[in-house]
Amino acid sequence: MRGNAYDPLKRAIDVAGSTAIFLITLPIQAVVAALIRVRLGSPILFRQERPGKDGQIFTLLKFRTMKTTGLTDADRMTPFGYRLRSLSLDELPTLLNVIKGDMSLVGPRPLLVDYLDRYSPEQARRHEVRPGITGLAQVSGRNDLPWEERLALDVDYVDSRTLRSDIDILARTVAPVFGRHGITEEGSATMTEFQGPAT
Repeated sequence: MRGNAYDPLKRAIDVAGSTAIFLITLPIQAVVAALIRVRLGSPILFRQERPGKDGQIFTLLKFRTMKTTGLTDADRMTPFGYRLRSLSLDELPTLLNVIKGDMSLVGPRPLLVDYLDRYSPEQARRHEVRPGITGLAQVSGRNDLPWEERLALDVDYVDSRTLRSDIDILARTVAPVFGRHGITEEGSATMTEFQGPAT
């Protein structure tokens, strides 16, 4: 499914909603930026190329949560950075990606460019829509889910997206964030690397 009748309205909601949230949270963002500068130093923002709709590459913006030194994510993660992630405060600059049109408020999460050639044809369908700040997989377990299930939920969203489903996902996003569930995969500082479809 390349598009549906909801998509123009979805984009309008993205622009209006993300602009409003970005402006409302500017004071919070200023405090977070200052704390990152003190605790972690520069740069304040994390920038990384990610694949968007139709696999087009864009630069994802987030607040930095890790040290720049260390061999692994576990080495570089700090208690301060973990707290930012647990409350999803690191995601606030990503609203700029939504305003620009790189992303949507709701959709499959943008993963690594390296994963593009590892998806099965069915899993690759997650790129038929703009990636989202939150999504069906995130409200169904965040990083606790195994990759196969997570990617299957992404494709389910592509096939069933509606205004009602987006409102439901946004509403369900609040509980995992404030409950701090599924921030990391068990036994990992973030989430294990996707190696490709299970065989």
